[in-house]
Amino acid sequence: MADRIRQYMKYIDQLLESEEEMDWEEEMKKHLVQIAFFAHERMIHLIVTVTFAILTVLIILYTFDHFSIPMALLIILFMGLMIPYIRHYFLLENSVQDMYEQYDKMQAKAGKASFVRVGKYKR
Repeated sequence: MADRIRQYMKYIDQLLESEEEMDWEEEMKKHLVQIAFFAHERMIHLIVTVTFAILTVLIILYTFDHFSIPMALLIILFMGLMIPYIRHYFLLENSVQDMYEQYDKMQAKAGKASFVRVGKYKR
């Protein structure tokens, strides 16, 4: 998924840099569909990440009263899984936010008034 997001965003950046005439209305419709796909993926990963975080906290609390080596290993396993889940969620979150900015730039190219000024919110 990470590669797909990066490739798609690179494709849109290339379109925005291009000086060719194109149907920006159609490109904006396609872009909104992709934003919806990635936003849905972001929501699913948020649910998974929060669920894993809650389970990790519950396991840690349980282990305080009932310590055992397998429970300690389970905590380490869950903590190890949290790192990639959080990294992937933040990739999705930041990418969708960047896609919103790309959409605003597309609106500017199409000659439409944008909700926010393009380039106002740079990272």
